[in-house]
Amino acid sequence: MAKKYEELTFADDFMFTKILEQNPELCREMLELILARKLGNLACINREKPIEITADGRGVRFDIYAEEDHGTVYDVEMQNAIIDSLPKRSRYAQSMIDLNLIERGAKYQELNQTYVIFICNFNLFPRIGRHKYSFASLCREDCSIELGDEAEKVFLCAEGTQDDISGEMKAFLKYVAEGTPESAFTQEIEKAVTDARLHKKWRQEYMTLLEHYEREREEGRKEGREEGREEERKNTLRERERAEAAEQRVKELEQLLAQKEG
Repeated sequence: MAKKYEELTFADDFMFTKILEQNPELCREMLELILARKLGNLACINREKPIEITADGRGVRFDIYAEEDHGTVYDVEMQNAIIDSLPKRSRYAQSMIDLNLIERGAKYQELNQTYVIFICNFNLFPRIGRHKYSFASLCREDCSIELGDEAEKVFLCAEGTQDDISGEMKAFLKYVAEGTPESAFTQEIEKAVTDARLHKKWRQEYMTLLEHYEREREEGRKEGREEGREEERKNTLRERERAEAAEQRVKELEQLLAQKEG
């Protein structure tokens, strides 16, 4: 069952995207914490930015799509559901960012540096148990050689068990998982969340979004019921055809038997 607006936390997609879109400084601080380096100004932050540039209209919708003033692109996704396809989803997101940049006129050699970041409320690699996994393209034969395509993927796991991140990062991931602000940064986020819960326009937007999703689910259920009824009709027809064929075969056998006896 969907949460009430008052129950939303920073880990919920709607609140996550609203908070970071409306608070560029918080978004920048979060990226600096994740990447452990200083960033420049974020030239733009788009909430749920859609990119639909394929021939069949398929595309991707990012939670947060941000561009630094010198061009570096950041896609940040909040991921609460455990899915096995997450690594390939990151690959798809990366490819769509590149296609979007090319559509805007960039040449291959001018493609921006990009980061695809997933903040996961679970452990992506339970056997290992790290809180943070950063991936870049390395040579399999010599890991000291980096491809240099400037495309990186980062997965943060709130349920990591290793001692592999800073105290600030631990406080952030604990806040994502439990909603308990224990650092200055997470307290800033929590204040933004508290203020957002009083935002009447956002509340209405959230309710409208839930109604839209419910209509889609109902249409899906309706289509499923109609498909089920159609399949039932087809099964009934097939059974009837088989019964008629069997009856016809019996009549033919009876006629053959009568001819022999005659």
